[in-house]
Amino acid sequence: MLLHVTDLKTDITVAELMAELVPPKEFREVSFDSYVPDTNYPSQKDAIEAGREFAKKVSGRKTQSTGIYLDGGFGVGKTHLLASIYHNAKSSKLFGPFIAFTSIIGYLGFAQALVEFSEYELICIDEFELDDPGDTMMMSRLLKELAAKNISFAATSNTPPNALGAGRFAAEGFQREISSVADKFTIMRIDGEDYRHRSANYEFATTKPDELEIETSNSRLYSGFGELLNFLASIHQSRYAKVAEQFDELAVADLYEIQDQFEGLRFVSFIDRCYEAGISFRFSGVAPDQIFRADHVAGAYQKKYRRCISRLFAMNSR
Repeated sequence: MLLHVTDLKTDITVAELMAELVPPKEFREVSFDSYVPDTNYPSQKDAIEAGREFAKKVSGRKTQSTGIYLDGGFGVGKTHLLASIYHNAKSSKLFGPFIAFTSIIGYLGFAQALVEFSEYELICIDEFELDDPGDTMMMSRLLKELAAKNISFAATSNTPPNALGAGRFAAEGFQREISSVADKFTIMRIDGEDYRHRSANYEFATTKPDELEIETSNSRLYSGFGELLNFLASIHQSRYAKVAEQFDELAVADLYEIQDQFEGLRFVSFIDRCYEAGISFRFSGVAPDQIFRADHVAGAYQKKYRRCISRLFAMNSR
């Protein structure tokens, strides 16, 4: 089935927004037992035990706020452990990437979002982002307000670009930005190598333009790149996950270099949701690692752009 952006449903209710806050497909079935620690790095085994204890501690109680922060480099299994905490905790809970929480706050407003989040006992935040001062301040305030209601947290790291050891440890920055509740978090530093052994040299597989717009056995969203960017600008980012639920393949014609930073960041957010939904990616035009301006990639949102390129490559390889 071939879809166009005009076929997509974008209306969403508060209940649907909250229902999206669960681990993505890749981490729906993981557990502490399925995490295989590297024996060369004892901190990985320590993190498993700390995660188990934390999940047990927050199960079935909402009497005192507590937290755990998993701090480590790329590919050491932080999301796997965070999802394992989510699955093991016998409590009302939410799980989502940092951007999902900020998008909901932006869509509902802080006061209403606080009401919705206050209904839960545990909130798991993947890749807590420290590269956007506004969003970081907003999330710090949210954690403070929720901690006052005895809600607990589990989080993973996101290192600011251009920092010493960028892509590795971010505990100091995390504690500084959430200083009002930092004392509630146990910091678990996880050493290790990226198990995916990813390379920055990507070899994307292009598709002939006339082969993008064809019927397939799966549902395929076909769009020109400019049309897709305009569509993303027309709806709130909190609706991107619902959009991504409606197709299995993303086929984009005529990729080009994005000049506007806001357009670029919206596309990054959309690809995050598509990646989490297990969608494959086909394209024509310039290679995806050429669609972001070099000065944007080297700037404040470096990690977002590099993550997007890596995820586009993974989607293109599916």
